[in-house]
Amino acid sequence: MLQEFKTFIARGNVLDLAVGVIIGGAFGKIVASLTDDVLMPIIGKVTGGIDFSSKFVLLGDVPASYTGSLTDYAALKKAGVAMLGYGSFITAVINFLIMAFVIFLIVKAANKATEKPAAPEAPAAPAGPSEIDLLTEIRDALKK
Repeated sequence: MLQEFKTFIARGNVLDLAVGVIIGGAFGKIVASLTDDVLMPIIGKVTGGIDFSSKFVLLGDVPASYTGSLTDYAALKKAGVAMLGYGSFITAVINFLIMAFVIFLIVKAANKATEKPAAPEAPAAPAGPSEIDLLTEIRDALKK
């Protein structure tokens, strides 16, 4: 059983998958930073200063013991208030779209790099008489 496990782990596709997951996790952090620290502030500036990460709808009552701001998403979430955080969802969708597009570009480049060149076409047949012409000549010769 141990030998089978070693064989399974030593296969290239399992190792490739492990490397892909590790790199994907690290790449996900880069994309999240790009979205949160670069793109969302620009989008917020273009839309008049909207901070998407703090956009939410209260679904439940705020506890009486809560003393923070009613517009502080993180503090309300920490206090256990039921909320619909659609701003965080918008940010996550943008993260996904950016990551999917970058992965698309990487796969496209990898496919292009590993693409085998097309086999050269066979030279064209000499422009002589066609089969029909030859058969017609043979027929006519046999008739004579």
